[in-house]
Amino acid sequence: MQRVPVDSSSLASAGYDVETQVLEIEFRDGSLYQYFDVPEHVYHSLVEADSKGRYFHAHIRNRYRYRKVAR
Repeated sequence: MQRVPVDSSSLASAGYDVETQVLEIEFRDGSLYQYFDVPEHVYHSLVEADSKGRYFHAHIRNRYRYRKVAR
């Protein structure tokens, strides 16, 4: 999955697969997570948010199934 760098103190990059609705987020500490059944608009809102970390905590964390992929 292609990820794009994001300007955030906690997130390093984010990517999205439209077909599977998987959101992939890499954190600054090197950990990588995949979030499942995430609507496409949530990904776009994340990368466009003024504060990516705040958006992540308010709209993604603990709202979608996820798995840790790395680190």
